[in-house]
Parts: sequence; structure tokens; C-alpha cells
Amino acid sequence: MGKMSTSESGTPSLVERILAFASLSIIAAALLSFFVTLIIGLNDRQAMAEGWLPVVYGISIYALPFGFVLLIALLIVTQRRRKRELAAEAEGHSAAAGKRSGNPKRKTRG
Repeated sequence: MGKMSTSESGTPSLVERILAFASLSIIAAALLSFFVTLIIGLNDRQAMAEGWLPVVYGISIYALPFGFVLLIALLIVTQRRRKRELAAEAEGHSAAAGKRSGNPKRKTRG
């Protein structure tokens, strides 16, 4: 047949689902804490130095790069799985083609 569409590809593994959910939630938390820091910092600069706001500021600094690292890890894991699936599919097609033609693979001299 033709190229495999996304609906025909295999289901994502548990690791892929965990990486996707973790990266999305961490990036969302980082963006939310960034906007909280921005809004409170514009209204009351002194409030940024006390209480729980330094923690919120720290989340916005460290969570976004960590979320992108998780996103890149997700891309790597997904591409490795798809490469294995395509190799298995190609192996299946070559085995089926050999059976249909009736010619087993022969060793050639030389």
C-alpha cells in the first residue's frame, strides 16, 4: 500500500504518554508562573521579594527549560518507535513478496 497514515501507526507507549503529559503540564505551569510574576511585579514590586513569590519566580525560570528537555526526549522516543515500526513493516513486506513470487532468497556466488 502507500505511506502509513498517522491513524494506522502504533499506539504510543506508556513512556511516551508520561513524557507528553509531564512536558505539557510543566511548560503550562512555567508559563502560568511567568504571567503571575509579571502581573504582580507590575503592581507591587516589593511583594516580589517576600512570601511565596520568589518560589513562583523560580518555577518560571527553571521549569520552562526542563519542560523543553522533556519535549525533546519525547520526540526522540517517538521517532525511535516509528523507525522500529517502519523497519518491521518493511521486513514484513519483503517476506510477503518473497512468498508470493515463489522464489526463495538464494545465495549468489561472488
